Amino acid sequence: MAPSTLSSLLLPLLLLGSKVSAAPASAAAIVSAAIEARADDSHWVDTWTSMPQLVEQSNMPPSAFTGGGATFKGATIRQTVHISIGAPRIRVQLSNTFGGSDLPITSASIALPASGKAGSNAIDTATLAGLTFGGKEGITVPKGQIAYSDPIDYKVEPQSMLTVNLYLETGQSGNSITGHPGSRTTTWMQSGNQLNASTVTGSSVAHWYYVNAVEAWAPANTSALVILGDSITDGRGSTDNANNRWPDLVLAKFQKAGITNLGFNNEAAGGNCVLNGGLGPPLMQRYKRDALQQQGVKYVFIFEGVNDIGANANADSIISAFKTIIADCKAAGLKVYGATITPFGGNSYASSSHEAARKKVNDWILTSGAYDGTVDFAKLLADPSSPDKLLSKYNSGDGLHPSVAGYQYLADNFPTDLFK
Repeated sequence: MAPSTLSSLLLPLLLLGSKVSAAPASAAAIVSAAIEARADDSHWVDTWTSMPQLVEQSNMPPSAFTGGGATFKGATIRQTVHISIGAPRIRVQLSNTFGGSDLPITSASIALPASGKAGSNAIDTATLAGLTFGGKEGITVPKGQIAYSDPIDYKVEPQSMLTVNLYLETGQSGNSITGHPGSRTTTWMQSGNQLNASTVTGSSVAHWYYVNAVEAWAPANTSALVILGDSITDGRGSTDNANNRWPDLVLAKFQKAGITNLGFNNEAAGGNCVLNGGLGPPLMQRYKRDALQQQGVKYVFIFEGVNDIGANANADSIISAFKTIIADCKAAGLKVYGATITPFGGNSYASSSHEAARKKVNDWILTSGAYDGTVDFAKLLADPSSPDKLLSKYNSGDGLHPSVAGYQYLADNFPTDLFK
């Protein structure tokens, strides 16, 4: 192989690992991976993601796992995530984006949860496999950075659950850690190295910690959809461990329709805003990370803005922000879709001025032609006799968040031909 050819093979893979603190793979391994990638034209595609954020103190792990000046000291964390597209090979991304110190992962493993259940504290030990990082058992993820596991030949099925186990011998110093509080999925933790244990029997919470993405090695015709949103997309009002957020239900609809080459990735967080304030980084500060920089992304879907309106944001400011995001996505060669802001009559957000702002933003979404396509979520869920309110059977009870029936109705009416 000529030196120039070798360089052309190495460069993309070295750049891909630029955010990873693991030791580099051998030159032979890198060349082998590059040749394989060129031969079958496969690429990495997000099959599951969560929006990383600084974990609020109220959402930190129980006190038994936060003492002694470190979080998760001498503890195993067992978490389950919902795979969207299947693959024969995967890799796991860990995030220390908001950590106040380096994140020392002593060892990690994956397995299939017992009975395939979300939030299970038990695994099928016959499916257990260790993760490595640059060929090593553990890794220290620098403050503010992410890290990938080495790719592992491990078959995952579409819409299946995957268990990710992490063991932190020394824990992460301090109490500023990265996670996703709105997991709607039970995470288990127990003292000691329990990576290989069939069952973890310590404390449990409905939050994710550190695990940020699972990527699938998939054919070139497979791509990722990233959904940018707030608590309605994050699943407030859905059922814990049931995977019945509206994106999960749309995924199921697409899979049933034979559309199996599209990864669904939920990049939403409760209380999130477009402009400023709220919980987690506002959309204008995170959309490049959460959409443009994701692996295999082809489509971006925006469904956000209600928290801005509830905080008295100007409709024109929200529209201007959407224009910026759309322009950047299209400049990156991505298609962008938008959904209208759903009603909130009866909620504390409700007022005549807020309703006027919602209507103005929604009119722009539907008529401006800025998006490659739109879905009128507001019309689907609104009470026809009072369009400023959710229809009662689609109302979770607070006038803002849909019920499980509401999420199902959104999925039932989501157009399967939208992403072309």
